[in-house]
Amino acid sequence: MRRIAGILITLLSAAAFGTLAIFGRLAYAAGLDTFTLLFLRFTIATVLMFALLALRHEPLPRGKTLLQLIGMGAIGYAGQSFCYLTAIKYASAGLVALLLYLYPAMVAVLSALFLKEKITRPKVIALVIALIGTALTVRPGSGQWQGMFLALLAAAIYSIYILVGSGVMKQVSAFQSTPVIFASAGLVYGALVAFNGAHWPVDAAGWWAVAGTVLVPTLIAVTAFLIGIQYIGPTDASMLSTLEPVVTVILAALFFSERLDAWTLFGGGLILTAVILLTRLETGQKG
Repeated sequence: MRRIAGILITLLSAAAFGTLAIFGRLAYAAGLDTFTLLFLRFTIATVLMFALLALRHEPLPRGKTLLQLIGMGAIGYAGQSFCYLTAIKYASAGLVALLLYLYPAMVAVLSALFLKEKITRPKVIALVIALIGTALTVRPGSGQWQGMFLALLAAAIYSIYILVGSGVMKQVSAFQSTPVIFASAGLVYGALVAFNGAHWPVDAAGWWAVAGTVLVPTLIAVTAFLIGIQYIGPTDASMLSTLEPVVTVILAALFFSERLDAWTLFGGGLILTAVILLTRLETGQKG
């Protein structure tokens, strides 16, 4: 039951992360820039998570664990976001997204090397199917080498973030981890906003977009993903997270009338196939 719960929680995380692009587009339309949005996202989330931590009467992490969590936020989240946002200036959004979604493969290799996690043939098959599905869904285009390098660097940073997180989650709960991660990332983006200037929402719709960004692809998504790592491990959690672009594409079609062609639908179907294959594999192994 624990692994089934972990699978469902990780899929919830992927679906929640898939809304980030939608809320981001709404926020940009209301006058925010990237740094201001991310500063508000992590700062408000920090306040809410510290309040929740107090209600749960859980202590803050200390010592080495605290330093690891600070690194996950200030280096992991902030670094990955910076590389990703810079990469799309030099390469197509589709190509950058595809290269970023190499991170499940990176996590699998790193987990095998450092955590001695076994990579089975069905997992490799599911990973390849998911990668092909992602390529069809996000439609990679062309780009300069700087964009491709930064996208791969974003994937590498996120992979290390997940690997470190898998170790940290053995020491503390997700509710103890997320306030520190959010606060560290918020401080980094606060410094960037101070340097570049803030661009606040121009109307109430912008603040609603900020609220949605804080609640769904931040509080729910990050907390659920950390719980997922705790329950099913970094490799499986990463592979199940490939559901994210499918959710993004579907929501973009619903809210922005973006066209869903046959190749996109086929790619989404492949990702769902990989998710189902991995889910059946995991439940079968423990069932």
